[in-house]
Amino acid sequence: GFGDFGIRSNFGAMSVLPILERRVVKLNKLTSLLPKPIEALPRVDHLCAHLKVCAKSSYLRTGESIHAHLIIRNQSSRAEHAWQITSLINLYMKCGKTVRAHKLFDSMPERSVVSWCSLMKGYQDSGFDFEVLKLFKSMVFSGESQPNEFVATIVFKSCSNSGRIEEGKQCHGCFLKHGLMSHEYVRNTLLYMYASCSGTREAIKILDDLPCCDLLAFNSALSGYLEHGALEEGLDVLRRMAEEDLVWDEFTCMSSLKLCSSLRDLELARQVHSRMVRLGFDCHDDRVYNGTKTLNIVLNTSIMDAYFQNKSYEEALNLFAKMETKEVPPNEFTFAVLLNSTAELSLLRQGDLLHGLVVKSGFRNHVMVGNALVNMYAKSGSIEDAWKAFSGMAFRDIVTWNTMICGFSHHGLGMEALEAFEEMMSAGEFPNRITFIGVLQACSHMGFVEQGHYYFNHLMKQFGVEPDLQHYTCVVGLLSKAGLFEDAEYFMRTAPIGWDVVAWRALLNACYVRRNYSLGKKVAEYAIEMHPNDSGIYILLSNIHAKSKEWDGVARVRSLMKERRVKKEPGVSWIGIRNKTHVFLSEDNQHAEIVLIYEKVKEVLAKIRPLGYAPDVAGAYHDVDEEQRENNLSYHSEKLAVAYGLMKTPDKSPLYVTKNVRICDDCHSAIKLISRLSDRLIVVRDSNRFHHFQDGHCSCCDYW
Repeated sequence: GFGDFGIRSNFGAMSVLPILERRVVKLNKLTSLLPKPIEALPRVDHLCAHLKVCAKSSYLRTGESIHAHLIIRNQSSRAEHAWQITSLINLYMKCGKTVRAHKLFDSMPERSVVSWCSLMKGYQDSGFDFEVLKLFKSMVFSGESQPNEFVATIVFKSCSNSGRIEEGKQCHGCFLKHGLMSHEYVRNTLLYMYASCSGTREAIKILDDLPCCDLLAFNSALSGYLEHGALEEGLDVLRRMAEEDLVWDEFTCMSSLKLCSSLRDLELARQVHSRMVRLGFDCHDDRVYNGTKTLNIVLNTSIMDAYFQNKSYEEALNLFAKMETKEVPPNEFTFAVLLNSTAELSLLRQGDLLHGLVVKSGFRNHVMVGNALVNMYAKSGSIEDAWKAFSGMAFRDIVTWNTMICGFSHHGLGMEALEAFEEMMSAGEFPNRITFIGVLQACSHMGFVEQGHYYFNHLMKQFGVEPDLQHYTCVVGLLSKAGLFEDAEYFMRTAPIGWDVVAWRALLNACYVRRNYSLGKKVAEYAIEMHPNDSGIYILLSNIHAKSKEWDGVARVRSLMKERRVKKEPGVSWIGIRNKTHVFLSEDNQHAEIVLIYEKVKEVLAKIRPLGYAPDVAGAYHDVDEEQRENNLSYHSEKLAVAYGLMKTPDKSPLYVTKNVRICDDCHSAIKLISRLSDRLIVVRDSNRFHHFQDGHCSCCDYW
């Protein structure tokens, strides 16, 4: 709760004086050469104006020189110098020198509400929202100043940014007592906080209680609900806006279109579009973006987010390229969408470039951006960089912890995931449904059946998390991976839930890997009856028949797929080389260097044969000769991508490959030996998990 915040400052003993003393010496030398006395130097009000310019433009060195001049004139240490010191605090905060700014603040004999506000705003702009709330508590307890409407706005925004709804409610009560809720922008920030943090109808209740609602109030509530994903509440706000017949602005239009996109409601989108046309927005031929005369960050980010929601990740990144050409500066929301789009495409190199832009733009300390960085590195194959990004975050929320825990689990690092979970609990963060998905997957990777049962049956209840289909599916994976097929069957029969195709695939895959082919056939037949259009089940059943050398069974599965028009998803792999993504299909002949790539594949496969490689022709088509079967296996898409990486990257540098479907047994065996031959780390992300191949071994321990 808010009352639990600590007041103690954790700032170090770094002193500003050595830097400023050097500035003083330099300035003394300069002023000694001037013919006029020192009193003729610029007035204090002029210097403060210059400090404001320095802060806005991040001219730190010039600002430090002015600070030195104020020290010479002894005009930065007494109570009557609050204006100058506050200007310096603003300068140092804007230039990223938070420790220096806070030391100046602590040294003030008397602090006005403007001084408090300046330091709070600086921390907020740097992404340190928890520090803002600690400062507000210190301000209230000190009794030095009464909060004003600017403080209230900053505090509510920090509660929103950090998702601290309980503290926000306490602050709401405090500001009510001080009579600050009559200010329009305080109300709007409060509405956004309730909508974005809780997703409940609290914001709508506040709207109902207001004597009159302007457009900004509705925009705040709608934006907050969209941020939280509370789509039905957002739709309710949109209906109320239509009933009030308010004149929409550009922000309303973009939020409304984003709501339509999230709801997948084409008819609603047409109604919104029609209203935009009536209001005079230039959006002919449904090309709202291209028809907009004034491009701004809200518009661009809204459209990128719409692309992201519709899984059009490349379009989101392409729009960012257009943004740069039109000189539209990105904000923290923009970077979050871009990094998450990059994560879904596993584009590590592009993610690195975005990381550099984030740092350069000053958004590294925003929790939302930090979360997106952890997600990007984890999903792009570099779990080490994900951990570095996580460790470098000054503040973490539940999303931060969940991203790291699930990232470890996806990489098969079950012990690290469980350790992160324990650390999260020690930090006082409460787990939610996503946390337990990551934790149960970690137990599955480690074979911790009893521990997994404890989390599922006891700890989830303790924290009030109702298990859903994903949690039940994790338990199926936990039991079947451990070879406890009878327990898995019983669990699936008695669980109070309707199973989807993912759960059946998990059980069927375990039967395939554990070579329990008789059960696998029964499971597959039932699953095909329940989900006749899922190609993955047919493929697994065909593989089971092939491993058992039941070629009639393979033929029946193929015939059934053809009869039902179920098509196998073609295997596609891609690898990033020097800012360019190279895509490969099995037996590809489209790549410009395909002849050289094929030669490289032949060379590498020949070199790993003495290391124990034997093509896994048992699962290949039986109706062609063995040489042709070997040839078919040789040019699978992941082998082509790895071979191209070996050709185009420095010796011993890691390779990161992504495949859209499960990596086949033969490629898995081959890449293990290629990692040993080339002395490289080769990371392959397939549809099931990440595989870290190194020194002839894989992190999955041959279970995937």
